This record gives sequence, C-alpha cells and structure tokens, in this order.
Amino acid sequence: MSLTTLLQKHRADFGPVLPVDLNSTDVCRLDFSAQNPTLAEADLRDTAGFEALVEQLLTEQNALIGVGGYLENRVIYRRSPGLFGDPAVPARSLHLGVDVWLRAGTPVLSPLPAVVHSVQDNAGFGDYGPTVILEHELDGTTFYTLYGHLSRHETALLRPGLFLNTGDQVSEVGPAPENGDWPPHLHFQIMADLEGRVGDFPGVALPEEREKWAALCPDPNLILQSKWL
Repeated sequence: MSLTTLLQKHRADFGPVLPVDLNSTDVCRLDFSAQNPTLAEADLRDTAGFEALVEQLLTEQNALIGVGGYLENRVIYRRSPGLFGDPAVPARSLHLGVDVWLRAGTPVLSPLPAVVHSVQDNAGFGDYGPTVILEHELDGTTFYTLYGHLSRHETALLRPGLFLNTGDQVSEVGPAPENGDWPPHLHFQIMADLEGRVGDFPGVALPEEREKWAALCPDPNLILQSKWL
C-alpha cells in the first residue's frame, strides 16, 4: 500500500496541525508562481516588503490566513538563489510542502501520535530556521512530517525521542528573522523516507524531478484536509 493510500484510509484519525479552521472563509489560497502578476515587481529579498505583500494578497481575498504551495513552481526562491542550488544552473523551485501563512506565535500541533525524530535550527536567510521532524507509524508503516519556520524558543524545548500524542504542541510559528527571515508561516511536509537525513530535508526540488519528489513527499493536504488546497 502506498503512503498516499494509507493516509487516505486514516483521514478521519488526524488531528489539526494548527488550532484554526482551514476550511473557513477566513482562509484563501495564495499563489507564489510566475502566473501571479503581483509578484513580478516585488522585492522578495526585503522581508518586511514580502510580509506586506502577503498581507495585500490576503486582503484582496478578504482572508486572514493563506494556504498553498504543494508542487507549485515558485518564483519566490529567487530571493535566496544560492540556497536552492548553484546560481549557474537551473534553480530548485518546485515546492514540496504546504505553507500556511498566519501570525507568529500560533501553536503547531502533532496531527497524530509521534516521536520527535530530530530538531535543528537551519539558520540562514531563506532557510527553514528552527525545524522539527516527527516520526509516525500507521498500520506498520513508518513515515515522517516536517515543520519549518518555527519559534526558536519553543523548538529548543524538544529533544529527539520525545513522545507526542495527537494534539500535543510541537512548537509555534516563528517570527522573522529567526524563522529563516520569512513572513510568518508554517511549512508542513510529509516524507515517506528521510533517506538518512536528520534535522533537515529538501522542501524545494528541481521541476524536472517532479515525479520522483511527489512520490517521496505525498500531498500534505491528506492530513490538513483544507478545501482551499
């Protein structure tokens, strides 16, 4: 059974990742691909300006929370070209998780029983910042979830091997600049296999490797279950 099929089978068993209703009218989908003309003139290296852009996009849709990003070919990674590959070659731009854009300090919750696999502060402009990877097991299958752009203080309270129940707090959505210098948001991603990695995992891939990474990282909305995704 594929991980996607397994997650579909257990969709009624998942708790929320955030204590907000991702199906409410306060939520909208945000597009950070080249198809969004608003991004063409935006200075995405200026984090304050980027945050104002997020607020503008939310206001235009009468929303308070933005969601989106899975397998989206994004232009926003031009803000940190050296981070996602050699600037001399095509950049990684295919987003492998879902981003939920909402205020810093929002609790982040474990959607099902978990063991803390690893905790790492992936510091640096445009990176994940404080990051947590949880290990889960369903019907004998092990898989992982990643939570990026967290609060440094709350994340520092975790240790590998710590057990979490469904609904237990993992950390909080972090502020800039400690969250990798992004407008506040949660990067949530599912991985079938960490391939030996600890504390970090690619959240962005080469567009031409879409099939490979989509198989390794199933749609996070299988857990989030938002109608806007």
